[in-house]
Amino acid sequence: MDIRDVPEAHVDRAMELVYLVFHDNPEEEKRKHHRELVLQCERIGAYDGDTLVGFVAAHRFILSVPGGDLPCPGLTFVSVAPTHRRRGVLSAMIAELFRRAARQGRPLAALWASEDAIYGRYGFAPAMECLSIEIDSRRPLALRIAPDERPLRLVAPADVPDVVGPYYDATRAVRAGRIARDAERWSGEWLVEEDEEDDELSPPRIVVLGAEGEPIAGYAVYRTKSGDDDTNTPGVVRVDELEADDAAAAAALWRYAASIDLTGTVRAWGRPLDDPLALFAADRDQVRITGRFPGLWVRLVDAAAALTGRSWAAPVDVVLDVRDDHVPANTGRFRLTATEGTCSYEPVDAAPDLSLDVRDLAACYLGGTRVRHLVRAGLVVEHTEGAAARLDAALATELEPNTGDEF
Repeated sequence: MDIRDVPEAHVDRAMELVYLVFHDNPEEEKRKHHRELVLQCERIGAYDGDTLVGFVAAHRFILSVPGGDLPCPGLTFVSVAPTHRRRGVLSAMIAELFRRAARQGRPLAALWASEDAIYGRYGFAPAMECLSIEIDSRRPLALRIAPDERPLRLVAPADVPDVVGPYYDATRAVRAGRIARDAERWSGEWLVEEDEEDDELSPPRIVVLGAEGEPIAGYAVYRTKSGDDDTNTPGVVRVDELEADDAAAAAALWRYAASIDLTGTVRAWGRPLDDPLALFAADRDQVRITGRFPGLWVRLVDAAAALTGRSWAAPVDVVLDVRDDHVPANTGRFRLTATEGTCSYEPVDAAPDLSLDVRDLAACYLGGTRVRHLVRAGLVVEHTEGAAARLDAALATELEPNTGDEF
């Protein structure tokens, strides 16, 4: 196999490979959208002679991490021709992506896993867990707290980058795992007229909390779908994103979503584990958690740069014995010394306090997984009593990591 860049002239070929692998035959408008996305990505292909048999696209993302931002390729459209499976094609493409990322100073990589079993072996791990929530909105939403009574107003999609964009940026500063959005990502991914997964849904609606001319206290992006009287199916409100300053502001937005006429169900996907809705709802039969699933998967391509590029909640001084079968520079014993303002990660010959695989370090990196839980699961070995708890305290974040940006 020849692993090399996929030129613009081969993008249509790459997309046909993607559609073959994912059993898809999209309409022309969707094909056009996919092509535009891929043209903005870094593109790596595997060629067997002149035939493209493998493809990986990587968005040029900036990801929020505790205390800051780091460049992070976002893998998408990962495909291997069925004629070339189990021949090392995917391994070769991912190895090339890792080499490029390390060389270009991008210490992380991320993806949403179509098949969980594939990506763990390449050092990726779920860095967050997400919830699916459903509200029975055939009656008023029962709450234990008083909602914020500031006015709600709808915002035109064209105005979202200016009105909502700065507020979303502020959420990135306090919650890890969020992808930076420019106006193009807002319009091309979040505010497209027709939903890719369900063409019966309305165009996106955007509601904000706060009077015009004043700072907003929260927002929701949602779509609606009519009910079916013949099957007694109520109309649906699908909340794609909801952010708020505090519980009262969140309560006002959820109450709004649950009160939209001609609907009887509110569904939300990808909510953070610490979403306060489940706590301030007065009736847990009305507000149900219907699912919990792995969210964004993260890979530490350059573990030293990733660890020294985030902030730390408590001082820690531990020696880590790290295994990495794909990036040799990450393998070895390293002393992690961190305070609230500084961090160093240097090779040492000292005895380890913890032994772990790089994928388990990635799982804990954004604060979404506890090291001591991995110790109990037999995945991390604790050689020094209390080392896992000390590292957990240092990795801790006030908010659970979360993103609704699927790619």
